[in-house]
Amino acid sequence: MEATKKNIEKPLDFIRQIVTEDLRTGKHSTPVTRFPPEPNGFLHIGHAKSICLNFGIAAEFNGRCHLRFDDTNPSKEESAYVKSIQEDVKWLGFDWGENLFYASDYFDKLFDFAVELIKKEKAFICSLNAEEMREYRGTLTEPGKDSPYRDRPIQECLELFQGMKEGRFEEGSHVLRAKIDMASPNLTLRDPIIYRIMNVHHHRTGDKWCIYPMYDFTHCLSDALERITHSLCTLEFADHRPIYDWVLDVLETPAHPQQIEFARLNLSYTVMSKRKLMQLVQENLVNGWDDPRMLTISGLRRRGYTPTSIREFCKEIGIGKRDSWIDMGVLENAARNDLNGIAPRVMGVLDPLKVVITNYPEDTVEDIEAKNHPQNPDMGSRTLPFSREIYIERTDFLENAPKKFFRLDIGREVRLRYAYFITCISVVKDDATGEVLELHCTYDPETYGGNAPDGRKVKGTIHWVSAAHAVNCEIRLYDRLFLVENPDVDKDVNFKEHLNPNSLSSLTKCMVEPSLANAEPGTSVQFERQGYFCVDSRDSKPDKLVFNRTVGLRDSWAKRKK
Repeated sequence: MEATKKNIEKPLDFIRQIVTEDLRTGKHSTPVTRFPPEPNGFLHIGHAKSICLNFGIAAEFNGRCHLRFDDTNPSKEESAYVKSIQEDVKWLGFDWGENLFYASDYFDKLFDFAVELIKKEKAFICSLNAEEMREYRGTLTEPGKDSPYRDRPIQECLELFQGMKEGRFEEGSHVLRAKIDMASPNLTLRDPIIYRIMNVHHHRTGDKWCIYPMYDFTHCLSDALERITHSLCTLEFADHRPIYDWVLDVLETPAHPQQIEFARLNLSYTVMSKRKLMQLVQENLVNGWDDPRMLTISGLRRRGYTPTSIREFCKEIGIGKRDSWIDMGVLENAARNDLNGIAPRVMGVLDPLKVVITNYPEDTVEDIEAKNHPQNPDMGSRTLPFSREIYIERTDFLENAPKKFFRLDIGREVRLRYAYFITCISVVKDDATGEVLELHCTYDPETYGGNAPDGRKVKGTIHWVSAAHAVNCEIRLYDRLFLVENPDVDKDVNFKEHLNPNSLSSLTKCMVEPSLANAEPGTSVQFERQGYFCVDSRDSKPDKLVFNRTVGLRDSWAKRKK
């Protein structure tokens, strides 16, 4: 049988090819990966790519994935970040089981490793100040110079290092540096700092330590101690791989994980730098880390993105060796595809215009049956109240409309979704402003369910809610946070200059069908003809219903760019 697109498997990415080969040759019997976030901020969509990669490989090859917090900089770390990261990873659908670790678990062992480097004459205590350190380091085109302290005797270095541990020196007075090569073209190999003095309280170890190891020293040894097989990181760490291997080789650790770099996620119309995201939050340019305009995982969750949609997005973009840009529409389309199958259909009117059906009985309320999902009968149906006065979308009426406008105009007939045909007969306007206040229409009682017995057809179908039964709510419409695809493209312009001033619009007079009156926070629905919306998890209360628009029914931004 000829292969179809559906049954052709996507080829393995280069990392999975490496893992497959390592298992085939017996280099490893079980892959062990890790996701090692720093607990100094909230995770974003870029971290989701790494989470899906590391936990995905562990699941696919019957291995395991560790969650390890790289908590070596207590000045920026908080327990709240640890908690939020764990919640985000679990929400995405992954579980580390018993494999939860912290770099701080290894502080005693890391200190001992550092002592061993000193004894091997591969590390020394340097007393240059920060400015002197920069001068000695050299440039991209000029080699660095050896520190005058590089040949300090081993015993003196050991005593100073112990003194640093005991808190006998001020911050900045001494550091421990690896002794590698000050002439290396790779600046990261020019005798990098591996320990520094920091008199800062640690969220886990308290005040036990006043010296803390640097990332390049900590990470490789943590991997080795946990017997990680494949240490996966983004391309900016490629220059750090020689340090990773140097430390493990010099210390002759029993395990030597393989560091493999992959391209980080670059997504249009946003920034991925944790520092820049922090700026947006601290300067109140957004409403917190979980602002639905932020592509943090908590922001995406609050906006209504599902774990499935994010995992499918990461699967779609794949894993590569070269940096590239992914259009925001790919992420939005992943949400649209997932929600299309699971979100029940409901009626919601964002900009209400009252319609009085003049020939409908004044005291009658009729139950109209409506499907919860036209393509999925298993989702059942609900009843909608129908009465003499309803609300429709203001944009569904246009006086003196052109011929191809298939909605309401005076004398024009349309179908009310699941209900009747109505015809507009007159308009009530504000005498001063000319604003349309309400429409007077008639209905055809023979067209219940949206079909005419005489076979006549109408081209327009519009949504509605009963005015007497509608629930008032606030609806927040979100647009791209930035106006340009790459906010960092011009290094002479602050990225904040590209912020979209219209990234959030709040509509407070919206009306939705009564079935949503008690909708739980996090509930996702499709407002027919409008898009996918989610009940806000922070601001929605029993007496105040708030919806966030997750994504439109189609990519309206792409149309705007043309």
